[in-house]
Amino acid sequence: MKKLLYPLAAVLVLGASAFTVMNSQDWKISDDYSVKFTSADPSGVFRGLKGTVKFDETDLANSKFDVSIDVSTINTGNGMKNGHAKSAKWFDAEKYPLITFTSSSISKASTGYAAKGVLEMHGVKKDFTIPFTFDKNASGGVFNASFDVNRLDFNINTEEPAHGASVVKVDISVPVSK
Repeated sequence: MKKLLYPLAAVLVLGASAFTVMNSQDWKISDDYSVKFTSADPSGVFRGLKGTVKFDETDLANSKFDVSIDVSTINTGNGMKNGHAKSAKWFDAEKYPLITFTSSSISKASTGYAAKGVLEMHGVKKDFTIPFTFDKNASGGVFNASFDVNRLDFNINTEEPAHGASVVKVDISVPVSK
């Protein structure tokens, strides 16, 4: 009987783990996403969003975001401001070409979900939580997030802390498909 029990247990464990892997959903980021930022001084958008989005409302433990934005894609609507934003005084796009977020956990929140992880910008890594919602539709879904980032926390233009606002509001809308 014991000889039969161990192989049966092994089959059940392997079967359950295979089901868990199949349950998580990999999403493809659509090209019509939006990453907007607003503050008292500069406002604009970023393009160049790439990464891995693995999300399943029923399997948050295996859900994960690992995304990046190309800093050189910043667009404020003003060519001179774009150049200034990419310069060493601000984002230093040559030295720090990407803004990245890698989640360590995703949990249910009162108004949707919360992705906890590490936000890296301008060479500084900070623990960060991004609140978001996910609206499923027939072809996939849409992730929406709105949060504030203090540029001084990431050593961005610390010489002028009073210049404009140090807090920047970020609004993200990312349509995804299966």
